[in-house]
Amino acid sequence: MNPRSANLVDGHPKSAEWVRHRERGSLWLLRIMAFLSLRCGRRASRIILYGIAIYFFLFGPSARRHSLRYLRLALGREPLARDRFLQILSFATTIHDRVYLINGQFEKFNISVEGEDMVLAHEPQGRGALLVGAHMGSFEVMHSLSRRQHGLRVAMAMYEENARKIGGILAAINPHWVADIVALGQIDAMLNIAERLDQGAYVGVLADRTLGEEPSQAVTFLGQEAYVPTGPMRAAAILRCPVFFMAGLYRGKNNYHVVFERVADFSAMSVGSRDLAVRAAIERYVAVLERYCRSDSYNWFNFFDFWAKPGGSGD
Repeated sequence: MNPRSANLVDGHPKSAEWVRHRERGSLWLLRIMAFLSLRCGRRASRIILYGIAIYFFLFGPSARRHSLRYLRLALGREPLARDRFLQILSFATTIHDRVYLINGQFEKFNISVEGEDMVLAHEPQGRGALLVGAHMGSFEVMHSLSRRQHGLRVAMAMYEENARKIGGILAAINPHWVADIVALGQIDAMLNIAERLDQGAYVGVLADRTLGEEPSQAVTFLGQEAYVPTGPMRAAAILRCPVFFMAGLYRGKNNYHVVFERVADFSAMSVGSRDLAVRAAIERYVAVLERYCRSDSYNWFNFFDFWAKPGGSGD
């Protein structure tokens, strides 16, 4: 790691680019897509999906520029138009497949799992763990494991605005779906997470984007300096819980591969070693994320300037 990877960037700069970005699409469009997908089936409705992917491939210069930079670093070569389209198509596919996963139609998919036994081995201890992911692959595929595994609870921690958006999306896809979402940024967020952990639940959080307003740590990612939030790991350290990396990787057709890897275990950590342990855990998380960005490059759906310094101008 770069010596600067241990430096913390504090302060309260303006919101990150992805927070300011206005999402395209609407709930009524999602409802129509969900209706057509369930009525026509996955294969037929994917025709519409290709049209959507082509649209986003042709339009959006900012997303195109950031995608090219990421793919150039992840692939180790100059990306072709095919590479960029496959990244967009993978993104669109994971959103489309939400319709079936949220409606419990798991039989449509071939889902393999790596590392599940390691996570489940922690369950008899009676306390949950933190699952740190990224904007990579499909969280719904990972979440489907909890629905198939009797008694396994998974909650998702996300910032309030995102929680409202996700809640609206899930309701549009399946009005009967009830998701366990912990809204971050509220005074009782840590208490709510601690309560779920004490009940033996696993709490998932995406840890690859800063809001631009919270402390972050400088790391080396794909050979260049980037910044990741320290909040998720600091929360795990305060709550003294294990941390596992999670990702539901899309690997073409109807194939998904869910991976879990241990990142850290703060259960027996002393208070005096907290800062060093948090820094080491963040570097471990980034190293695992980097490995999957190289092996499954089209699965990272971060169409923003990930390498921008917090408080930068953005696009």
